[in-house]
Amino acid sequence: MTRNLAIATLLVALTSGTASADTLREALVSTYQANPTLTAQREALKATDASVAIARSGGRPTVTGTVGVTRDLTRSGRFDTGLSKGPFVTAGVDLNMPLFQGGTVRNDIKAAKTRVDAGRATLRAVEGDIFTEAVTAYMDVIRFRATTELNANNVRVLETNLEATRDRFEIGDVTRTDVAQSEARLSLARSRLTLAQGAQTSAEENYRRVVGRDPDTLQPPPPLPPLPSSADQAVQIALANNPDLIAAAKQARAAGYDVNSVRGTRLPTVSAIASGDFARTTNGETGGIDRSGTATSIGVQGRIPLYQGGLPSARIRQAQALEGQALELRVASERTVVASTRSAFADYQAAADAIKSNDVAVKANELALEGVRAENSVGTRTILDVLDAEQELLNSQVLLVTARRDAYVAGFRLLNAMGQAEADDLGLDGGPLYDPLGNYRRVAGDWNDWSGDPKHNPVATSTVKPAEQPQGVTPTSR
Repeated sequence: MTRNLAIATLLVALTSGTASADTLREALVSTYQANPTLTAQREALKATDASVAIARSGGRPTVTGTVGVTRDLTRSGRFDTGLSKGPFVTAGVDLNMPLFQGGTVRNDIKAAKTRVDAGRATLRAVEGDIFTEAVTAYMDVIRFRATTELNANNVRVLETNLEATRDRFEIGDVTRTDVAQSEARLSLARSRLTLAQGAQTSAEENYRRVVGRDPDTLQPPPPLPPLPSSADQAVQIALANNPDLIAAAKQARAAGYDVNSVRGTRLPTVSAIASGDFARTTNGETGGIDRSGTATSIGVQGRIPLYQGGLPSARIRQAQALEGQALELRVASERTVVASTRSAFADYQAAADAIKSNDVAVKANELALEGVRAENSVGTRTILDVLDAEQELLNSQVLLVTARRDAYVAGFRLLNAMGQAEADDLGLDGGPLYDPLGNYRRVAGDWNDWSGDPKHNPVATSTVKPAEQPQGVTPTSR
């Protein structure tokens, strides 16, 4: 299976949702636009983009201006020349142009660019993780709503059974034991219904947290694209495309550039310099000397570090250790990718098999319940047999709903592990996708000391409802 085939199939699948209620596609669009974890990661990438301009500034010219006004307060002895005590106005301009910095600037720029690549891969990873979380939340709401409905239906059935059993007890057809058994099963069913309702509320609140709004009626999810036929094939795709692994590899490469940059601090540096100075005596005697004057100079200045107290060696060792850490973390990331891919594949296979088994079990338990009820009506089965059959049917129905949820979530987790669950892969149409290159092009080569961005206003939406607001507090004052 190729990556392009998987992406195309998933795009078609997500397009097939109906518009009459919330669809998985709509939930993912809402998540992409306003999930705070995702929007925060975009801002983190912007900060990384700015590091390229910071690195480049080390190789650019600097211009410094000075201005001052001074006046001599006292003079005595040889310093008392009888000339003006001021005020004296002085001004100067100094230009410094780095010509050679020992390779530090070049390696700093390479490291910064590589970290930008790592940041983009991390943003991809966060998108995939958040989408996986959204899919899980979506499927949990469907699962627990179905479980609640199954338990509510079971309560209604048991209430009817209890009424019928009491009627039969009145005419002496069953014993008090049968009535007690029916009452006990009804109480247990009501307890299970309460627990199911609590789980449903928890799932809906988690959906609200991830997606950014309360779930409406949720449509069944579209089918997943064809997945790899073996765990080995899935791992091969994951090792080539997983963004976490790509980010770890980029971070290790950037750490290598850091080592080269620190090594450059032991080498000579060369700069071209130019300066201009102006001085003027505003009043008083000047002894025939002009009151104002200027001076300019140019030159080349070299700096040769002879001894720095062992600082370069210490910084090199530090950078090498950080590079070693990054290389080790890359291996750790690789292990995680392999494990998560195989785990998701195994979970998907197990859930798919469980769907088949539980589907058979539901059909068999439906037939069994009909048979037990018929046999009970002629006196060959007890009330307890009917209650047991009803419970078996409920259990198999809940297991079937759970298996369907588990299979879909595991399948999407597998797509995420293979690097195929990001915004570009899903083809979301809720507006233009975030372009990380746009901000990079805008800031990475900026020369302007006075440029900047407006104060950031949160893009993520708050989920606090009016009734939840503390008294006297508005969303803007928090």
